Amino acid sequence: MLEAVSLVVMFRFNSYQGSVFLTSANAVSGAYYSAVSGITSYLNLKSVNRQLSSDNVRLQQRINQLENELNALIADSLPLAGLEASNNLIDAEVVNSTLHRNANLLTINRGTADGVHPEMGVVCSAGVVGIVALASDHYSIVMPLINVNSHISCRLKDSEYFGTMQWEHGDAMISYVTDIPRHANVECGETVETNGFSDIFPAGLPIGEVVDFTSSSDGLDHLLRVKLYVDFSTLRDVSVIADYVNEERKLLEKEAESLSNEK
Repeated sequence: MLEAVSLVVMFRFNSYQGSVFLTSANAVSGAYYSAVSGITSYLNLKSVNRQLSSDNVRLQQRINQLENELNALIADSLPLAGLEASNNLIDAEVVNSTLHRNANLLTINRGTADGVHPEMGVVCSAGVVGIVALASDHYSIVMPLINVNSHISCRLKDSEYFGTMQWEHGDAMISYVTDIPRHANVECGETVETNGFSDIFPAGLPIGEVVDFTSSSDGLDHLLRVKLYVDFSTLRDVSVIADYVNEERKLLEKEAESLSNEK
């Protein structure tokens, strides 16, 4: 008790000792209040995060609304190269997708009730996306370019040499073109596009850009390494080419195949 009384007298009636005590007390109290504030802030993080999440949802909805309005305004003025104004395009959204499988697939929110059927081409503003494989009333499964079972007829835009594009498991931005003859003058940076040989895509739709090329395994052709224009990791808005299929041509070619099988 006497020590306590002595300390009180010393800090109260001596200016230097009093200032040291106040400084130390302020430091201790500051650390205490800082710790309490940190704990309180941590306990409030849940409500803060909930509020931020709610704000983000509202902002994203507003952004989506503005993007839809903008797309509606510019849709007629900026068509995808290679598509004619007469082509019937059915707008859709990607609602599910895979990127790291051998047979990647996309699900879009349009089906037979909207006029979408198998073997219809799917494109976006960047270029070719893939081909409709299955369709239900309101949804469809699309086989994208990044599927090992996908084979797209294509050509080099500048030289117009024809080849076939096929993806290999790995990088979702890189695919390969085969069957380009060795005498073809290939240059890096050249655009690869559809050649119009199928009833799925019209000619001239962009697919990707040549980034490298080597000889094929048999040494007879070029093997082109192509960077795809479509980024499937961020793909959302697509369009289905609904009226390009030429039924007369399909029937005639089917009859020709039957003639070949008779031999």
